[in-house]
Amino acid sequence: MQVHTLTILFSLASISLAETVVLRSFTLIDGTGRPAVPQAAMLITDGRIRATGPAAKISTPAGAAELDLSGKYVMPGIMNLHGHLGNVVDLTQDPKNFTRENVEKQLNTYARYGVTTVLSMGSDQLSIFDMRREQRAGRPKTARIFTAGRGFTGPSGYPTMMAGMQGIPFEVATPADVEKALAELARHQPDVVKVWVDDHLGKDKKIPTDITKSLISAAKKRGLGVCAHIFYYEDAKALSDAGLHACAHSVRDRMVDDALAASMRKNGTWQLGTLAREYSTFVYATAPDFLRDPFFTRSVSKGVIATIDSEAYRKRVKADTDLPRYPEFLATAQKNLKKLYDAGVKVAFGTDSGPPARFSGFFEHKELELMAEAGFKPSEIITIFSKNSAEFLGASKDLGTLETGHWADFVVLNSNPLDNIRNARSIHSVYIAGNKVH
Repeated sequence: MQVHTLTILFSLASISLAETVVLRSFTLIDGTGRPAVPQAAMLITDGRIRATGPAAKISTPAGAAELDLSGKYVMPGIMNLHGHLGNVVDLTQDPKNFTRENVEKQLNTYARYGVTTVLSMGSDQLSIFDMRREQRAGRPKTARIFTAGRGFTGPSGYPTMMAGMQGIPFEVATPADVEKALAELARHQPDVVKVWVDDHLGKDKKIPTDITKSLISAAKKRGLGVCAHIFYYEDAKALSDAGLHACAHSVRDRMVDDALAASMRKNGTWQLGTLAREYSTFVYATAPDFLRDPFFTRSVSKGVIATIDSEAYRKRVKADTDLPRYPEFLATAQKNLKKLYDAGVKVAFGTDSGPPARFSGFFEHKELELMAEAGFKPSEIITIFSKNSAEFLGASKDLGTLETGHWADFVVLNSNPLDNIRNARSIHSVYIAGNKVH
């Protein structure tokens, strides 16, 4: 193969055809928190990064393709550690929607928005494990799958009463129930275990704390970490003390304190923000500006937009008697996320996108903006969705940062996200394992 010099005018799809490629003349933001490298280069072979650094120090091997990315910015792909795959079509959630075609469609949507990894949190069916296995056997061209499989709750507990959630979680009432269900789940080697610990503001049943503690203990014996959907401070504190792997949402009923932060640090309990989830609970009471934003409309059907933009839909949202409280919950979640981060608690990136009206891909970018509003610097946000999130998954040797030996999962941007995290929207192209996302 002769050496080709490609310009930005050509389709970047040719990268996937080359065994080795060198990207040149871009600004590298590697996700480690180190300063950006101007006039950088990256050598990729078979989808893995073989070298990064100043372009002058990286030569192009014989037979390699070379790509000029002058004026561009390269950052790691976004790793979303709280999504839900496959159950939603348009605005309808139903287990019947969980098909390979629908999962792949949603993975492609995530990928086009620069989300290169998704942890699906507890609403999956068994076929997800087949899809994950197939991905890991090769070089994926769409968002990588991590999964909790089926999550846990108590008998008729939250969220089994919600539309489309009946029969999805394991419903456990005793330690024996926990052992039986966990043994069934563990055969498929989930990446984490999910449990819902919430009563939906008193409307639903909440799994008892002692049963959740039993699940945490039983999962640890199998080398699995439990991620808990929580709302209340008391649940977060009790479960962190019991060795919880992660709070899959921020505490929203009150401000966190030093006691919770100390417990989370001591027990290695992670915090995911899912601020975009809180935003979704009230934003549709009016017509949000993003309904006219091409960055949103490019991945959402006209029918869905028309429904959300209708007075009937707004009326339904406004009929929720708890609506006035939802903006307060978001503000509390933002403050708590920043407070725990500043206190040294490990924070990773999650959004709870995927359910109806929490749009995959777009809501990840909304999460970035909400984190910035909470006081996070762009460099901190990038490190959280790359380096930290890979560490959370135990995947730091392969994913997260743009360093030697890692998979080449990255986003090429037209504008600098370090100046404004909203510039993460300026997507020129996305690559997963060196393959261009179409």
